Amino acid sequence: MKRVLVIVPFAMSEEELGRRKEQLKAVKLGADIEFHFQPVRVGPANYTSQHDFTLADFSILDAGLDAEKDGFDAVCIDTMSDSGMSALRSVLTIPVIGPGRHAMLTALMLGETFSILVMWDRWKPLYAKTLGELGLREKCASIRSIGVRPDNKNLLVGKEDDVFPKLLEAAQSCIDEDGAEVIILGSTTMHQAHAYLATRLSVPVINPGPLTYRLAETALKLNLSHSRATYPAPLVPKTDMIRAIGEAGAAAAKGA
Repeated sequence: MKRVLVIVPFAMSEEELGRRKEQLKAVKLGADIEFHFQPVRVGPANYTSQHDFTLADFSILDAGLDAEKDGFDAVCIDTMSDSGMSALRSVLTIPVIGPGRHAMLTALMLGETFSILVMWDRWKPLYAKTLGELGLREKCASIRSIGVRPDNKNLLVGKEDDVFPKLLEAAQSCIDEDGAEVIILGSTTMHQAHAYLATRLSVPVINPGPLTYRLAETALKLNLSHSRATYPAPLVPKTDMIRAIGEAGAAAAKGA
């Protein structure tokens, strides 16, 4: 049985974590693979600034540092920011899959251009960073926001009647006005809207979280992982220091 660790980028309760686990229902996976969802123990309240982005990178590195030692065969990161992905690839030999870049690259398997559909404008720098790293700015038709502040723990529960039509209207504008041939949901927190949009739009809609689960399964079946030429291992690993900082940060957050 292959085991995949899914790192959820916020500290949360079991009930809140369950809303993240619901993403598994959107993809049919083999009986020989299982997914374990684990929230970070310390991190930002949201991803709204460079301050938050730095904390997010560390929190996910801290959460996945021992994944290989703990017997996991792959890691999926449950945020379109791909926070901590590069750092984890430098310390792990098992596949580490982030939904941001993989959703964009998959979109180009399905069409010539894509748009990213997001909840609010404060997320836009995250996508701009990944687009720049991949050299795909010209392939991104637009990044459209509906101007609704996201809820990282309750997701879209109770907001469906308000949020879903707004997402549909914005997505249709991406297609009609911007020329998008594929739509990417801009966050794994938006996964509950995927079925609604996919059945109402004329172009493919990528649900980034479930995509990473399938890609992790595929990488394991093909015995593939990231290149050490791209992600070299550290010459002087500081794993004990990372654990200590994470533990101290979690204690400080608990006492706050």
